Amino acid sequence: MRNQKGFSLIELLIVVAIILIISAISIPNLLRARMAANEASAVASIRTLVTGQISYQSVFPATGFAATIGALGPPSATACATPNSTNACFIDFTLATATVAPGKDGYIYNVASFLNGTSFAAAATAANWNQTGVRSFCAIEDGTPRDKVETASVPPSTYTASSAACTALTPLQ
Repeated sequence: MRNQKGFSLIELLIVVAIILIISAISIPNLLRARMAANEASAVASIRTLVTGQISYQSVFPATGFAATIGALGPPSATACATPNSTNACFIDFTLATATVAPGKDGYIYNVASFLNGTSFAAAATAANWNQTGVRSFCAIEDGTPRDKVETASVPPSTYTASSAACTALTPLQ
């Protein structure tokens, strides 16, 4: 009788096949979970932008709402020495600079004011559609986040062009 040391080639191939099957099942679920987390972060960031805009208007009533996302944030990642209408420090530097890919948690953001600073829109869209997210989000001065399932990449400026562009989206519950 011969003593066998180790595994045969067939046994190793079976183990590798099982690992591949488990990976094929779990990886898509992991990617969907990651997109859901990115989308939840985007909704929270939209709410932060709304709060920042309302605070900005309260502190700078002559200016109205901030015209850019940068005006809501600090001038640098390290500090905000003296808040002013150019850098009000109501949001963090990461969100204030998330205007191009990769953005913040896979989403890029934009803020715009219109009607002489009496109205605004804040929007977030996936930096890489169907990889970091599939929904776009926006809010106007009423503070209600809205969303839309996209079929391709869109820039956030699509929803910050006017109040009507954002209000056309479905309000989140």
